[in-house]
Amino acid sequence: MKISVLSQKVYNFLLAAYRWYLLTAERSLDQAYKAALQIKAIEDEYFDGNKIDVNSSKYTSSMMDYFESDLKKQLRIARMRLTEFKGSRFFLSESNQKAAIKAGIEYANPATILEKLRFIDQVIAKYTNFDYETTSSDLVTQPKPEIIPLDSAIAPDIAPAPLSAKLSSKGWDKKPRGKANSTGILPRSILSTVTRLQVELDPRSEEDVVKNFRQAQRRTIISVRFFLLLIIVPILTHQLSKTLVVGPIVDSFRSSEQTGIFINYEMEEEALEALEKFEERTKFDILIGRLTPLPPEEMENHVKEKAREIAEESRAESSSAIKNVFADLCSVVAVIWLMLVSKPSIAVIKDFFDNIVYGLSDSAKAFIIILFTDIFVGFHSPHGWEVILEGVSRHWGLPGNHSFIFLFIATFPVILDTIFKYWIFRYLNRISPSAVATYRNMNE
Repeated sequence: MKISVLSQKVYNFLLAAYRWYLLTAERSLDQAYKAALQIKAIEDEYFDGNKIDVNSSKYTSSMMDYFESDLKKQLRIARMRLTEFKGSRFFLSESNQKAAIKAGIEYANPATILEKLRFIDQVIAKYTNFDYETTSSDLVTQPKPEIIPLDSAIAPDIAPAPLSAKLSSKGWDKKPRGKANSTGILPRSILSTVTRLQVELDPRSEEDVVKNFRQAQRRTIISVRFFLLLIIVPILTHQLSKTLVVGPIVDSFRSSEQTGIFINYEMEEEALEALEKFEERTKFDILIGRLTPLPPEEMENHVKEKAREIAEESRAESSSAIKNVFADLCSVVAVIWLMLVSKPSIAVIKDFFDNIVYGLSDSAKAFIIILFTDIFVGFHSPHGWEVILEGVSRHWGLPGNHSFIFLFIATFPVILDTIFKYWIFRYLNRISPSAVATYRNMNE
């Protein structure tokens, strides 16, 4: 009797699961349709039935952030559910449809399905190039306000594109010209004066300035947020995986007293050296009268106790090194995942760095270049690289291979130095020749 009741429950559960599987396509389409309706409701209520413009100056920055986040959410739901709908329809065979009829499942009318699909496509087609995470496509493709460097006297033939074309509504849709490729006949100062007057007389300049400021603000917020995530995510992943996942597994394997205490010879040498120093210090304290003389048996027990303490510390250090290896792998996976899901943010950060680096003065550029080159490829850099490599080896419980360390120091800084020099010659020399001249003068 009990077996029959249990079999009936299992049958009912499997039947419910099969019905849920057969209705996956229709359920996904309904969810995508609801998301499209949400987007359409925002358009009708706040944007007069037009496309949601995240750069609109009609509402405040907080309101636009709210609209943008809601739009991202609904677009993500609609696109994911449409993909699920297509996949479910692909695996739905004729036999499945017959089984659905036997199970009492009635599918929606094909005309209703086509009408929903047409409505969803009409809504989300307006946002084909809209990124899930940010509006980085707009931020990256839009040209930055031209910063006139101080080296116009050295390279007067390099003239920027007209500033009015960059600030006008049409100019923002065009691909910006590179600084090194924009050439002209007249000097920069004359062209910059003319373009500045054009911008000041343009009645739309105020609206463009507000739009540019909001885009710059959004770009800065995205960059700062991504940098914080890039620091917090790997550290948090390392600590959580080491404490909750990797730690208990390693401790269970190394809980036995028969497991090795040391995982490399350097740790063993350090432990023996610490024990010898303790024994010699104890004898020295006895000789100078700090400690009372101990019998040989008590002295031996005292040294044994210290040896056990050192062994426990070495065992914990070995276990921690093994945990660090797997926790670091989890952190690397977390960083890779963060990079994959944040591709739009990475593009925004590149544009953010371009604004910062190329907006610095020539002396600041030269100072930063000299600082980085002296730290990583300078005369004293081998000592720093040696400390870093020894720290990494100790972190992972690896023995310090001095041959590898010396080979790394002999090759890697040279490669970095070559990359620095190539970047200075290939890019910086064309964009800011006076910065290169300042860098050479400061080096000499």
